[in-house]
Amino acid sequence: MATPEADRHRPPLRRIAGLFSPHRGQLLAVLSLVVVSALLALVPPFLLRAILDVALPQGRAGLLTALSAAMFALVVLATALSVLQTYLSVRLGQRVMEDLRNAVYTHLQRMSLAFFTTTRTGEVQSRIANDIGAMQATVTGTATSVVSSVTTLAASLVAMTALDWKLTLLSLAMLPLFIWISRKVGAERRELTTRRQELLAVVTALIEESLSVSGFLLARTMGRTGTLNREFAGHSSAITDLSVRSSMAGRWRQSTISIIMAAMPIAIYWSAGVFGEHGRPTISVGTLIAFTTLQQGLFSPVVSLLQTGIAVQGSLALFDRVFEYLDLPVDVPEPEQPKSIAHPAGHVRFEDVGFAYGPSAQVLSDISLDLPAGSHLAVVGATGAGKTTLGYLVPRLYDVTRGRITIDGTDIRDLDFATLSDTVGVVSQDTHLFHTTITDNLRFAKPGATEAEIVAAAKAAQIHTLIEGLPDGYDTIVGERGYRFSGGEKQRLAIARTMLRNPRVLVLDEATSALDTQTELAVQQALETLSRGRTTITIAHRLSTIRNADQIIVLDRGRIVEHGTHAGLLASGGHYTRLINAASRTATADT
Repeated sequence: MATPEADRHRPPLRRIAGLFSPHRGQLLAVLSLVVVSALLALVPPFLLRAILDVALPQGRAGLLTALSAAMFALVVLATALSVLQTYLSVRLGQRVMEDLRNAVYTHLQRMSLAFFTTTRTGEVQSRIANDIGAMQATVTGTATSVVSSVTTLAASLVAMTALDWKLTLLSLAMLPLFIWISRKVGAERRELTTRRQELLAVVTALIEESLSVSGFLLARTMGRTGTLNREFAGHSSAITDLSVRSSMAGRWRQSTISIIMAAMPIAIYWSAGVFGEHGRPTISVGTLIAFTTLQQGLFSPVVSLLQTGIAVQGSLALFDRVFEYLDLPVDVPEPEQPKSIAHPAGHVRFEDVGFAYGPSAQVLSDISLDLPAGSHLAVVGATGAGKTTLGYLVPRLYDVTRGRITIDGTDIRDLDFATLSDTVGVVSQDTHLFHTTITDNLRFAKPGATEAEIVAAAKAAQIHTLIEGLPDGYDTIVGERGYRFSGGEKQRLAIARTMLRNPRVLVLDEATSALDTQTELAVQQALETLSRGRTTITIAHRLSTIRNADQIIVLDRGRIVEHGTHAGLLASGGHYTRLINAASRTATADT
């Protein structure tokens, strides 16, 4: 009975073969060329036998010319077919790898935010770039190599048996040794490949984290560049060692195969002479040479098959790592039959909502809220109270584990992601800008936005004047993660981007936390303008920004402990009052 551990390490050969299914036509064309090429390779030995046994001894110049011309024509034809076969097989392999890269990327885009908060970015990059990239040779050449080798092997056996069945049996006696050696080498390389790819993932993550703008600043200012250099060098040295060991794995065993292959023709010549009649071979010289030539046609595909098996064993470790990502369960799935909201008003309801990261990690409990269209809800509470998580449930960055959230009466889990993202906009405290122009960053929210719409959004976010003052204006490159701009400027660009999308529901996750007082006032005015007629959920860091909210809730350990207006909550003298007083003392201390 197979164990779960055995199942986990079972080669996913059927699944790998399934990667070629969308390209059956191309695969059939390649394999047809392979079969034709393999069969053509068997003809020259017979032509050579005819030359040695008939044309030359009998002095038949015409036959010699015809046989020689046929051998040359076969060489030209085989070369042309080889070039065409290589082109088609490489193109096929690249298409398969492209499909695999796209599948992994698309699948990861469907994951919830929880996956990305617990996985290093470098690890993800390594799976897509290093692991899939390392599969290239296997994916490109495996199918063609197997078919070519099997065809050549079968045809060679038939031809050799027709020439001399006794010598054929002698040749086959070595095959079990070849197979045993290759299986040992393949298992060793698979283990080494797994360890090397794991180290490559670590190095990729280290590069991504330490050579980013933030990583560089941290390392330089903390005086840790030397430590990082040593850590990188250590990992790099380990990768080099594993690569050398992988290349040399079983090299001596495989050398034994090469020695045997070189010795077999000698053994055939010796056997033909020793076991012949009166010291003379019982077969002609031409047949003997043709047999030894075909014998190489037997051993070469056997060795090719075994080497392919070794390469596949090593690549299985890569496929395991990629399939591991493809098999990750999607915890925030799109509905199979999505509903639509033709003209969303933005009426949001939380109905007994709970959320947990796991059985013992309850974050939110018993959240029930009614946000009429166009109303403003402010969420306050101490750090870790669950404010950001509550806001992120609305755009389904996480899915509720209890209850439901509706927009205009429709459960958000029944909306496809395109409809939901059109309806709900988010401005988070962690502003992300792409390394491209300001225009492209803003147009990311609305690809078809006109220049006038972009300028209007920038003006509303109080950032247009600053952009106009730049030498390249809206064509200015913002730099890696927007580091050419200050925190407040990046935040205003993010707000402009959300304004351009024009959603009916806004989630502002401490959207003004990175702004100075003067800028905050300007942006707050813009946000108030934007919020008119839209449902707004503000995750408040500075409590002074939410005094005019229609509803204010105070979260404590994931539960609503107070709910009301600013004036009403102050009058109650509870949690909200203490938060206000603490904020006032902090502001006084800062001044």
